[in-house]
This record gives sequence, structure tokens and C-alpha cells, in this order.
Amino acid sequence: MALNGEAGELIAELQWLGEGGIEVALAEGALKERLADEAADVLLYLVRLTDVCGIDLIEAAYAKIERNETRFPPAV
Repeated sequence: MALNGEAGELIAELQWLGEGGIEVALAEGALKERLADEAADVLLYLVRLTDVCGIDLIEAAYAKIERNETRFPPAV
């Protein structure tokens, strides 16, 4: 549940910026710091969750990429 809450906080930083607003806010600097903090929170909770569950997160990510390449081959 905490992971979901942190992901929500990350998205909330972007929710009301509108088209072009993200680029402007990032250029001003404060948004980038807040996004970095929230993204770090998401990462920490995700790493902890996968550790408790005995999941090798990097291995799982590579396996998912391979499955997605089969399911959704790149357009040529």
C-alpha cells in the first residue's frame, strides 16, 4: 500500500501542469527535485517489496523486456 501511495505522490507532482507545463516546471528546477524525491521513495519501496518476496528485480525486468519484445515486436 505504501508503494501505491508513493506512486500517487509522484504522479500528483505532474497532474495539473497541463501540456507544456512539465517542461517549463522542470526548467525552473524545483519540480525536478520533488520528482527525484518521490521517484526515490517509489524505488525504495519497490526494492524492499521485491526483496521481501524473494524476487530478483533486475532479473524480472530483463525477463519482462524479453516477453514484451515477443508480444509487441518493434515496427519495421
